[in-house]
Amino acid sequence: MAGTIFALSSGAPPAAIAVMRVSGPDAALALTALSGRSLPPRRAITVGLRDADGILLDRALALWLPGPSTATGEDTLELHCHGGRAVIAAVEAALEQVPGLRRAAPGEFTRRAFANGRIDLAEAEGLADLLSAETELQRQAAMAMAGGGFSRQVADWRARLLTLSAMVEAVLDFADEDDVAELPTDFMVRLDRLATEIAIWLRRPRAEALREGFRVVLAGPPNAGKSTLFNALVESEAAITAPIAGTTRDVLTHPVALAGIPFRFVDTAGLHEAAADPVEAIGIERARVALGQADLVLWLGDEGEGPERAWEIDPQIDRIDHRGKTAPRHSLSARTGEGLGALREDLVATARLAMPRPGEAALSARQHRLMSEAGEALAAAGALRDPLLVAESLRLARVAFDALLGRTTTEDMLDALFGRFCIGK
Repeated sequence: MAGTIFALSSGAPPAAIAVMRVSGPDAALALTALSGRSLPPRRAITVGLRDADGILLDRALALWLPGPSTATGEDTLELHCHGGRAVIAAVEAALEQVPGLRRAAPGEFTRRAFANGRIDLAEAEGLADLLSAETELQRQAAMAMAGGGFSRQVADWRARLLTLSAMVEAVLDFADEDDVAELPTDFMVRLDRLATEIAIWLRRPRAEALREGFRVVLAGPPNAGKSTLFNALVESEAAITAPIAGTTRDVLTHPVALAGIPFRFVDTAGLHEAAADPVEAIGIERARVALGQADLVLWLGDEGEGPERAWEIDPQIDRIDHRGKTAPRHSLSARTGEGLGALREDLVATARLAMPRPGEAALSARQHRLMSEAGEALAAAGALRDPLLVAESLRLARVAFDALLGRTTTEDMLDALFGRFCIGK
C-alpha cells in the first residue's frame, strides 16, 4: 500500500511522552499542516501543533528526517508529544485530516524499510523476535539477527558461491564441443569448505527452542508430587494439589525464565493402567503425548520405570514414610524447598546446552529449511562431474540464499511476517 502513513510508535497511553511517526512522500505536508513551518533536517525543534481550525493541540518536539537515509527509506516526521490519551487522539485526528495521510497497518513501517532496502528479510525477522523477546537470551539472539550478523554471513556465502559459479561458467564457455574441460583444482576445496560451514550452522540450536522455551515435563504415577513440584518450579499455584489421586486430569503448561533461560514446564496426569474414569483416561493419553514432545522428562515414579534419558527425581523426601531411590539425579522436597536450588541450577545448565549461545543468531524454521536446501544443493554439486549439472546445483543454492535475505519471496509470507508487528512499528 502506497501513500503516507502515521501511527503512535511509543507505548500505550497514558505516558510521559508519545512519539507520533509519519512516513511517506507527504510527511513534509503533515509538518506544515500541523506546525505551520518547515524544519532543518535532523534537529529537534519545539513547535506548536494545531488542527485545521488553528486550535492549539500540544507543544511538542518535532524531528524532520528527509529520506532516503531514514529507518523506512522515506521522508519521516516524528512528533514527540505529551502522552495523554486526549492529546494523542487530537493529534491523530489532525493528521487524518491532512490530504494523502492514513493510519498505518501493523508492521507497515518495517515493511517499507524492507521494500526500500533498508533492511533485509532476515533482519526483519530478527526485529520481530526482538519485539516479542521476554528473556535475556531471547533478546540477545534477536539482536544478533536484527543487527545483520546473519545477513552478512549469508552475503559472504553468496559471494563465494558466485565465484564458484563463475569457475563453472568459464569451463563451459571455453570447453570444446566434443571435450568437457575439467574444473579448476581448487574448486572442490572451496565447495567443501562452503558446504562444511553451512552444515555447522545447521547443527546449531534452533530459534524455536528460544521462542517456545526448553520443555520440561513432570511425569509419574498419581500422588507422586508432580503438581507440588510444578508449582514450586514456576513459583505459582498454577496446578491444584490435593492428596486425592487423579487430581490432575489434563496437561498444564507454564512458561517461566530461570537465569534468563526460557522454560516451559508441563504438569501431567498421573500415569497408571487402571483408569476407569474416561476423563482421567484422556488425561493419561495426553500425558503420554506430552512425554514424546519433551526436551527433558523429570520422572517422579518408581526408579527405572520412566522414559529413556529421563532424570530420576526422588521427591517428597520430607515425608515420614518416604522410601528413597538408590541413584536419583536429585532428591528434594517441593514443600520445604530442600534440593530445589540444585535442581534449578542443573536445569539451567542443561537448557543452556540446547539453546543458542548468548549473542548467537539462531535459525527459524524457514531459515533452517532454506539453509538445508542450500546444503543439499552444494552436496549434489560436489558429487557431480558434468559442469552443466554442477552449474544447476549451484544455481539452486543461490536461490536458497536469495530467499533467506528476501530477494525472492511471496506476498503471503511477507503478510504473515509483518503482521506479527504492532501498529507503529
